[in-house]
Amino acid sequence: MDPQTSNIQPQNKIENPSHKSQRGKPYDLRERLYIFSKRIMQLCRMLPKTPECEVIRKQLAKAGTSIGANFEEADGSLTKKDFVNKVAIARKEAKETKYWLRIISGNCFCESKIQDDDREIEEIICILSAILKKSGYRFRL
Repeated sequence: MDPQTSNIQPQNKIENPSHKSQRGKPYDLRERLYIFSKRIMQLCRMLPKTPECEVIRKQLAKAGTSIGANFEEADGSLTKKDFVNKVAIARKEAKETKYWLRIISGNCFCESKIQDDDREIEEIICILSAILKKSGYRFRL
């Protein structure tokens, strides 16, 4: 190999996929969804041990962690149709997560405690919606 060209890196190569933006959030959506899933699991562990919260805990854990799982499946899809379907499912799960966060806000936790999570799920929904729009997905009203 030529010593003068051995240090040249491809222009589009990202050294670390979790580089952070100015707001401290990873640029890599998969990493961002992974971090959000971990935060949801922490929230679930902090919910009170009451019968009502047990239902919410299970639903929030399922919906909040499946966003990233479905996006991972979308990333590995073989067809555009499958990709769009998996991203649409991830978006649906994100919307369900938002619902459960609204339920626990003010009831199980003070609103300020989950304010960042509420903002993050809004951004995730917007990102997934943008991906779907760009892929030609038509939303139902």
